[in-house]
Amino acid sequence: MADDTAGRPGKDVQRGSSGDGRASDRTPGLFDAVAGFGVSFSTMFRKVATEEYPEKPRPTAPRFHGRHQLNRHPDGLEKCVGCELCAWACPADAILVEGADNDDSPGGAGRFSPGERYGRVYQINYLRCIFCGLCIEACPTRALTMTNFYELADNDRSKLIFTKDQLLAPLQGGMLPPPFPMADGMEERDYYQGKVSGATTAQEAYVDARDSAGDPDDGGASDGDAEAPGNVGARVPGQHDVGHTLHPTAAETREGANP
Repeated sequence: MADDTAGRPGKDVQRGSSGDGRASDRTPGLFDAVAGFGVSFSTMFRKVATEEYPEKPRPTAPRFHGRHQLNRHPDGLEKCVGCELCAWACPADAILVEGADNDDSPGGAGRFSPGERYGRVYQINYLRCIFCGLCIEACPTRALTMTNFYELADNDRSKLIFTKDQLLAPLQGGMLPPPFPMADGMEERDYYQGKVSGATTAQEAYVDARDSAGDPDDGGASDGDAEAPGNVGARVPGQHDVGHTLHPTAAETREGANP
């Protein structure tokens, strides 16, 4: 009769024995338990790198993918031409763009960008956005860039649908609020070649006359925006917008840092 115990360890072999099947005569010592906590003891006396957020937010990388920004030319005209390429490139379908024609004719809506068209409606749904940056790469005029601002949390979902007035870069020195004509003697290509360094005297006079006449079209928004699709509640700035006003403007974001 075959021995059914063949190939099985003997009864005298205990758990934790040596790899060759022989029982270990060594009894666990006091220092074996201490050695098991070696990793814990080695880190107990190290300095704890605690992030004191939000009191002391940690600086982000120069090319950090944060909140989007619609940039302006040095005279204040918008760089966005309403081509909708950013919306087509977005894999999350988070961007909505509706273009419209610039109208310099008397009684027209005015000019908001140097091109033939401008972005009349621009919305980014941050409930969908994955901050991949593909929209930035698709923009042919470098109108859309990403800032270092990342505190976008809110207790109202509707406020996470950002509209054009929330995404436009703030006016800086030498800029005027659109609509107004292009600089005298300049064409669209001159703007992108950097030949425009600021608003001219003629542009300033046009804006002053427009404001004195009580024209409601200012700040890059037209009358048609009131009937534009989107959530009306998103037009009300939330706490994230209050914090964004204290953050770097267009000159210190990827608009100037990223070639």
